[in-house]
Amino acid sequence: MNFKTGDKVVVISGKDKGKEGKITTTLKKENKVVVEGINIVKKHIKPNGQNAGSIIEMEAPIHASNIMIVDPKTGKRTRIGHSTDKKGKKVRVTKKSNTNLD
Repeated sequence: MNFKTGDKVVVISGKDKGKEGKITTTLKKENKVVVEGINIVKKHIKPNGQNAGSIIEMEAPIHASNIMIVDPKTGKRTRIGHSTDKKGKKVRVTKKSNTNLD
């Protein structure tokens, strides 16, 4: 998976298509990410000794194939490529403007 925490992404399919947000969590084994403000679901909390039961809204994971990274230069969605820098380290770059993401 080419996404990291803190990347700005746009949703390309699903109920939140067109919305943008930052990645808060990545779930590499499931190939999913949690994006702030995207895929909001309601979760029912059972009452226990200290707290009464309630319904909270939280962000659920979304599959990584349903998001694309936002190009820092153009502000449009783009794919991610890989390149090496001057020190020989592998870095992520955008395909549209060849901007370094790391």
